[in-house]
Amino acid sequence: MMSQITLTILETSDVHGNIFPVNYGTNEIQPLGLGKAAAIIKKFRSRNDHVLTIDNGDIIQGTPLTYHYVKYRSSEPNPMIEVLNHLQYDAAVIGNHEFNYGLPIMQGAAEQSSFPWLSANILDKSTGRPYFGTPYIIKEFGSGLKAAVLGVTTHYIPNWENPEHIPDLDFADAFETAKNWVNHIREKENPDVLIVSYHGGFENDPQSGKPTESHTSENQGYRMCTEIEGIDVLLTGHQHRQLAGTINNVLILQPGFNGEYVGKADITFENSQGRWHIVEKKSELLPAGYEEEDEEVLQLVKKYETSTQEWLDQPIGFIEGDMTIKDPLQARMVEHPLVEFINNVQMDALGVQISNTALFNNSAKGLPSTVTMRDIVSNYVYPNTLTAIEISGKDMKEALERSASYFLVGENGEVIVNPAFSVPKPQHYNYDMWEGIEYRINISNEIGKRIEGLQYNGKPVEMNEKYEVVMNNYRAGGGGEYPMFKNRPITKSSQIDMAEMLANYFLKHKTVKAAVNHNWKVVK
Repeated sequence: MMSQITLTILETSDVHGNIFPVNYGTNEIQPLGLGKAAAIIKKFRSRNDHVLTIDNGDIIQGTPLTYHYVKYRSSEPNPMIEVLNHLQYDAAVIGNHEFNYGLPIMQGAAEQSSFPWLSANILDKSTGRPYFGTPYIIKEFGSGLKAAVLGVTTHYIPNWENPEHIPDLDFADAFETAKNWVNHIREKENPDVLIVSYHGGFENDPQSGKPTESHTSENQGYRMCTEIEGIDVLLTGHQHRQLAGTINNVLILQPGFNGEYVGKADITFENSQGRWHIVEKKSELLPAGYEEEDEEVLQLVKKYETSTQEWLDQPIGFIEGDMTIKDPLQARMVEHPLVEFINNVQMDALGVQISNTALFNNSAKGLPSTVTMRDIVSNYVYPNTLTAIEISGKDMKEALERSASYFLVGENGEVIVNPAFSVPKPQHYNYDMWEGIEYRINISNEIGKRIEGLQYNGKPVEMNEKYEVVMNNYRAGGGGEYPMFKNRPITKSSQIDMAEMLANYFLKHKTVKAAVNHNWKVVK
């Protein structure tokens, strides 16, 4: 028997439907996607018999490719699963975005997979057992090396997901579940290495240990490293960060998002008295952008890409005026026609007088004079549906104050984005702009006391009065730290996702006028 071996763990996470190296909004080539990551994976598989390849979640949703598949080709094999099967993945962990298209799509993906989907803490309500079957896998190699991989998922999913997409599921605490299963695996399986693949991130800075989240349990990776004995490697994701290192002698990885990196962990073992013992652990991030795309992978799903591109280029309507975005910060400080348009579509769809929405990211370019589906999906990037809820004036004021904390005044008096909305992960989607009410955000005031002149129909908003507001399902569930919306009475809802709703609005009205009514503004 050889005296020393190295196990290589390859991790992808938060690929979000990216196979081809392209930005679907512009069709420009980008250094990302599973096509490029595949070249790295195949290279290491050809060199080493001891390789584990794991996807850490959020893979089946996120691009027009996956959207088009779900809407128009869902009777065929899922293109993301075809690629993972081809690359001989050993396991995948269920991420929060796996449920965005509904449970049947997720279940279909799992049934088509030649590998198991892991999540020990997503439970069947009726039995209390892991809903997707196996919570962990054991892989034994010809050398006798025995590796265990446990999968867990952030239990915060009910705060974001449409309840109709997760009707039969319970989400147990990820930390407690991991702790229990790690103990079980150590005792029952006695592996040489125990890997936890967690679709979640870190609530504390990995280097300093300082808390970076104070009031949620969305991410628990730091606690897992410091409070659970028996974890050798913690694979993470969800936060879209690029991390490689060690916390409390636990090797950690987080390989960014969109397939820009492959996380690589090398675990070296020596054999002593017939047993493998870890003698060295190293982790690094491998940039996929430097690789040539793997042609086998691209050819495998080319038919899906071709039909997606044809669909994206279909003209569906026209803009009268200017609805393009030149400065995303300015578009959040002074009412922009794109934001007003989205709010108007939401109010029209559910027959509600008040609405809120966000400009999701800084790459949104707005809508040109001739609008295609490509323009719609590059500006409205999430498969959200709409929910109208009944809230109090107090809820409204608190929500507006939460949004108003997006801004800070810089050292030279300039307006800047509060780092809480950009570090460690950009969260521009958590700043909402409202229609149907009037208000000012005075950023000279301290956070929590910034909303002035709040009115509805020309009268001050009463704190104890009830108001009906339409918003996306993520926000209506309290997502983005809006607890004042959670568990409020639902008055209306729609199961048509917003990209389709915006497209339908153009198909009905043909031409949309770019306009604003100046019902809110940011002042200092």
